[in-house]
Amino acid sequence: MLIKTTYQASGASSGLLAEFEGTVSGHRDGHGFVLRDDGEADIYLPPNEMRAVLHMDRVKARIVRYDRKNRPEGRVTEIIERSSNPIIGRLLQESGVWLVAPEDKRYGQDVLIPKGATGSAKTGQVVVVQLTEPPALFGQPVGRVAEVLGEMDDPGMEIEIAVRKYGVPHEFSDEALALARTLPDAVRPGDKKHRVDLTDIPLVTIDGEDARDFDDAIYCEPAKVGRGKGWRLLVAIADVSHYVETGSAIDIDAYDRATSVYFPRRVIPMLPEKLSNGLCSLNPAVERLCMVCDMLVNAKGEVHAYQFYPAVMFSHARFTYTEVAAILANTRGPEALQRKELVPHLLDLHEVYQVLLKERSVRGAVDFETTETQIVCDDAGRIEKIVPRTRNVAHRIVEESMLAANVCSADYIAQSKHIGLFRVHEGPTLEKKEMLRTYLKTAGVGMTISDDPTPGEFQQIAMATKDRPDAPQIHSMLLRSMQQAIYTPMNEGHFGLAYEAYTHFTSPIRRYPDLLVHRVIKAVLNKAKYQLPALPTPGEAEAKLSKRLASRVKEPGEKPVKTSVDQLAWQAAGLHCSANERRADEASRDVEAWLKCKYMREHLGEEFGGVVTAATGFGVFVTLDAMYVEGLVHITELGTEYFRFDEARQELRGERSGMRYAIGTRVRVQVSRVDLDGRKIDFRLVHEGEELPGRATKDKSGSRAAELPAQERGSPRHAGGKGSGKRSESRAGGRGAASAGGDAPAENAAGRSPIQALKAAVKKSASNPSRKQGKKPRR
Repeated sequence: MLIKTTYQASGASSGLLAEFEGTVSGHRDGHGFVLRDDGEADIYLPPNEMRAVLHMDRVKARIVRYDRKNRPEGRVTEIIERSSNPIIGRLLQESGVWLVAPEDKRYGQDVLIPKGATGSAKTGQVVVVQLTEPPALFGQPVGRVAEVLGEMDDPGMEIEIAVRKYGVPHEFSDEALALARTLPDAVRPGDKKHRVDLTDIPLVTIDGEDARDFDDAIYCEPAKVGRGKGWRLLVAIADVSHYVETGSAIDIDAYDRATSVYFPRRVIPMLPEKLSNGLCSLNPAVERLCMVCDMLVNAKGEVHAYQFYPAVMFSHARFTYTEVAAILANTRGPEALQRKELVPHLLDLHEVYQVLLKERSVRGAVDFETTETQIVCDDAGRIEKIVPRTRNVAHRIVEESMLAANVCSADYIAQSKHIGLFRVHEGPTLEKKEMLRTYLKTAGVGMTISDDPTPGEFQQIAMATKDRPDAPQIHSMLLRSMQQAIYTPMNEGHFGLAYEAYTHFTSPIRRYPDLLVHRVIKAVLNKAKYQLPALPTPGEAEAKLSKRLASRVKEPGEKPVKTSVDQLAWQAAGLHCSANERRADEASRDVEAWLKCKYMREHLGEEFGGVVTAATGFGVFVTLDAMYVEGLVHITELGTEYFRFDEARQELRGERSGMRYAIGTRVRVQVSRVDLDGRKIDFRLVHEGEELPGRATKDKSGSRAAELPAQERGSPRHAGGKGSGKRSESRAGGRGAASAGGDAPAENAAGRSPIQALKAAVKKSASNPSRKQGKKPRR
């Protein structure tokens, strides 16, 4: 479909009118953006341009001018491909006309449903709509109800919406389930051939109380390393690759998912349950196949030597973090008495952890203490409370053990010259370095980072400010200045962990890159080469990635890099896994945001203390002290004077009074509005001695709410890229670890490294779920 436009910007140069391709990303109030394929700045689309396109459509566009906010404004010249993603929303009837109001506000238009196309759906129910007619300049999109999900208040509805909204595969193929049924229920005698028998070694698992799959077990004993003291540390990981053959139906489904997705009260696993919770789970008191990283660690915390081998093991105990911490705190307590024969091995693990931790400090790895929260729900799926996750010494023991095994895996692959996937984390970009320097200066930290910073500089700042009252905000800004880690065959090291080479080996049950690493290690052990199957749809991911890499401007004197077909395939696999990792994170955050909004609807009109955690041009975001919930205090709620946003200082300052609202400012707020559909919570600033309204009005979705402010609202995730904080990759070796830093901003192509180009590809790919959703990748 071609959209003709006669608009010409006065004085526009021919350069401005150059065409480019990209993906439409809808926004609020009919506005939108085109996310350009070349990784350059996003292009703003005014409302009239959004009438004929929908969120996730592929288009050609051109820049025709810069608006009053200095945003590049574009015009759509051609719609290349319509998104095939279904639309989820509520079925409504207005004046006899059936329509579906999309749950994802980025679509911006209701979908008309003809009579007879509603199926069995009833008014108010949540449905999945498949478009039959796209929108036009003077016509709404038309669709049919393809699936009825149920009532909005049904338990788990937020998860059903999220998996479809983000295109998360949640049903295994018939072929994969049939293949899983043919697998044995236990280890067979033939499976033990050519494996080291470790069943007499007291390996144990240490996980959370609610864990159901156990993919790693550890053991430690004193050992002589050279002429000095040392330890033998064994990390045994479930041998998923033994049961999941390359290119099999289970493998294709696992690659499509790329990762397990964790929601409150529910997990969408990467592998069928027979594998994830049974045959590949290192359950206690049963034999299991495993891949072992057997290490010798010296008194300095350095891995003196290591070896990999397939083995068969027998888990001697299933520990929880709480139980191990209690035993280490009191070796004569009730917990220790129940596990008397295993206590010495736990003490050995604690000793090796202490020297590994010292080596981390010498290495200068980033190790920030951030507050992570856990949503506690009742049987009906309602939030009972939101509590901070506490990390004890047991978490750290497992974390350091996993980090050591991951580093050995990366070193083994690098030394073998075999191609594989590394976990790469680059240092901060120039823009983020400047922003961090300015913030540290205005915060009076008295320390800064160099032009070519090391992880140790970040850690020194964190340690120097840990006792300050604004330490959480300073540490948050340090994290936000970092980039996000990705999977790639190009080993560029891991900045946050201060490793020259790093990969993921320890969680093949829930991460596909780990499964690939296992296969590569096995191939090297057998003096063979692992051939990556044609799992990505040929010509799609590879072509997109190679186009992005080729589009970057070469540095003076830089030699062109020849990329083999094999290298491109691994790059595409890394792109796919990185993008799906982000997809899983976004789906999880969406569900948590929905649950928090529903929880806060019960607290409308109540007052809470909180702290400013982000400042933007349209207001400040405040996180409540007791509930760990974030909401927006819009700029119109700050007072009658004019507030100006200082990006360098990350604060709003009143021009008349000089009142400042910066990260770390303590405030008192009232919960004024909750928008369940938009996942938004609004606060009203409470001034001392002020009488607040006791009641709030209702919005159209049925929740009580104060009147919407006239100014446009937004999210810190879309406010010029600010406020997109992530958790540190310092926990990358442990379970549930997230990537360090936030997304890299769109940068000029000049001087862009291959890794930065790959990051741009991942960012676009994550925001553009596969248009072939539901189809299996060709083998």
